Amino acid sequence: MQFNLDHLDVLVVSCLGIALRGIVSLSSYSGLSTPPMFGDYEAQRHWQEITYNLPTKEWYTNTTSNDLMYWGLDYPPLTAYHSYLLGRIAYSINSSYVELHKSRGYESEEHKSFMRLSVLVADLLVYIPACIMLAKNLPNKKLFLAVLTLLICYPGLILIDNGHFQYNNISLGFMMMAIAAILQDSYVWSALLFSLALNYKQMELYHALPFFVILLRVSLSERNYVRKVTKLLQIGLVTIATFGILWLPWIFSKQSFMATLNRLFPFNRGVFEDKVANVWCSLNVVYKFKENFTNSQMALLCLSATLCVVLPLNIHAFLKGQKKTFMLALFNTALAFFLFSFQVHEKSILLAAIPAINLFQYMPFNTVAFLKISFLSMLPLFMKDCLCVPYFCLMFGFSCSLRYFIQVVYSENLKIQKLLRLLMLGMDATIFLISLVSIFVPSPARFPHLWPLFISVFCCGCFLILLFISIAHQLNIEKYLYRIFYKFVPDVIMK
Repeated sequence: MQFNLDHLDVLVVSCLGIALRGIVSLSSYSGLSTPPMFGDYEAQRHWQEITYNLPTKEWYTNTTSNDLMYWGLDYPPLTAYHSYLLGRIAYSINSSYVELHKSRGYESEEHKSFMRLSVLVADLLVYIPACIMLAKNLPNKKLFLAVLTLLICYPGLILIDNGHFQYNNISLGFMMMAIAAILQDSYVWSALLFSLALNYKQMELYHALPFFVILLRVSLSERNYVRKVTKLLQIGLVTIATFGILWLPWIFSKQSFMATLNRLFPFNRGVFEDKVANVWCSLNVVYKFKENFTNSQMALLCLSATLCVVLPLNIHAFLKGQKKTFMLALFNTALAFFLFSFQVHEKSILLAAIPAINLFQYMPFNTVAFLKISFLSMLPLFMKDCLCVPYFCLMFGFSCSLRYFIQVVYSENLKIQKLLRLLMLGMDATIFLISLVSIFVPSPARFPHLWPLFISVFCCGCFLILLFISIAHQLNIEKYLYRIFYKFVPDVIMK
């Protein structure tokens, strides 16, 4: 088979991404040999056990055969169907992988290979094709290769899915396909693909408002009334039909439907669990929210704060109706949800990281800075899973590639290139120092969570600054910020 240069580039980058994933797959994973609950690896295996052995109406319901206190299924139906498919395959390989009750905490090298391979297959079938589809919309080959490499080789996603162990690649893959469909004016396909993403992981609600806004805008922008109504009906019917088909086993029973919803939105867990780089965890250092607010009050506070940030941004995106504005609103909305919403996990930063990569053509340095900080923000989770060695290896390789891509983008402006090179060097040194101290310097006995908390607060501050800059880009006022910045940059640096 003959490949032209573009096909060869895609093949090389894809193979590099698969190789990195394969190497990380040899490492530890969440909950390895840590009974009684183990970790996310066991959660995914247990869902295969439940969905394979029990009827659909019991998948989200507490029964004698399905103890919801032991990794009860808490993702939407498409995740459940995926678990069922993997459960059938697992049973055909070795029935003990999914034997009801008896397989809890099952660990073996053969089973680890099966589970790791299932993530790689999802990467090959969904995530990497989605990266290629999205990158193809970029205006030139340099940007295409840069964004494709960043999407496929972003170390945060690799360490979470192929290290820690999850299937974020599927929901993020469908979301990226939905973005690509919008960029190609295929709005009905976009509605279908985003519905699949939302039905795989409910955290895709982080992206729902911008998609709703752009799909509504393009429908209402039709001058012909018949075409306007037709497009609205097409998008609405595709969305409703997708949800209806996927939720079919539960929608005819109010009890089953409500039980499923309660599993998807567990407000009883509180505003946050582990140390996470969002506003509430950072402010909790000086004001204990969990001690002064009930869960309901805290949920209302989080909702109000989040809406105060995201609604103006999405109204602006609706009024502008531009694809660039949609891309910026997608990132800004996702990051605002991460910073201000209720029940946020460290891994949720991935929902902002992937849209951030798509902004590389508009704000390269801000994108690079966000990717570096987002990777650092997940370090406490990687430490817990004994993934420090792959963390440092991927951090080093990714930093080198980012530095190269920045030089390519600013190849004609040596002054800006020099300034950004210095800024990136300072950022890399800071991240490397924080990482080393967190891993090798024990926390004081009086403050056992000092380093994870420091990382959370530091990263939260950086996220807020980057969100502010990105909002300025969306409102098209970033040039005023940069004028102020350059005014205070010493002339010796710019020479």
